[in-house]
Amino acid sequence: MADEKPINPILKQVLELGPTIAFFLIYLKIKEDTFLIAGTEYSGFIIAALVFVPILLVAMAILWALTGKLSRMQVFTAFMVIFFGGLTAWFNDERFFKMKTTIVYGLFSALLGIGLLRGQSYLAYVMGELMPMRDEGWMILTRRLCAAFAGLAVANEIVWRTMSTDAWVKIETFAFPIALMAFLMWQFTALSGYMEADETQDKT
Repeated sequence: MADEKPINPILKQVLELGPTIAFFLIYLKIKEDTFLIAGTEYSGFIIAALVFVPILLVAMAILWALTGKLSRMQVFTAFMVIFFGGLTAWFNDERFFKMKTTIVYGLFSALLGIGLLRGQSYLAYVMGELMPMRDEGWMILTRRLCAAFAGLAVANEIVWRTMSTDAWVKIETFAFPIALMAFLMWQFTALSGYMEADETQDKT
């Protein structure tokens, strides 16, 4: 596999986060509107969800063209967005798009859990090159992230089933990603002692 090409980190963040922000802004613009397409009425939320799909695909195509690489997580997330976006349009039911987040987080948790049951860290397989860390550290991080993804899946179910669509969109766009990022930053700091670069210091 070819090495990843260098890319401006700001541009990379725009391409990775831009589609989600675009969905949020489009939703805010048309959330009160109803659209008649081929004799069927669609809410602003469903139209925003459908528009989100091509925006995401274009952003991923640009990212792939610039870097020559897409992560497994990006490809999987794109597949889920396309699949559940299609179900949302076909059944004209926004619940499918909302459930997508639960299933994505739930599958991540399940995959990490399967690895743990086998005594392996699938997280190390995906991220090992980016962050050299001893096996013990990877197992700890995998257990914690498995629990975090499970918690986010449960949280999404509670939010979309008990709160308004407005609340779900805001929490999905901002709260969940920020919570996950804060959790990861906390874990990277807490597990710094397991970094391979620190092994020499540990032995002295």
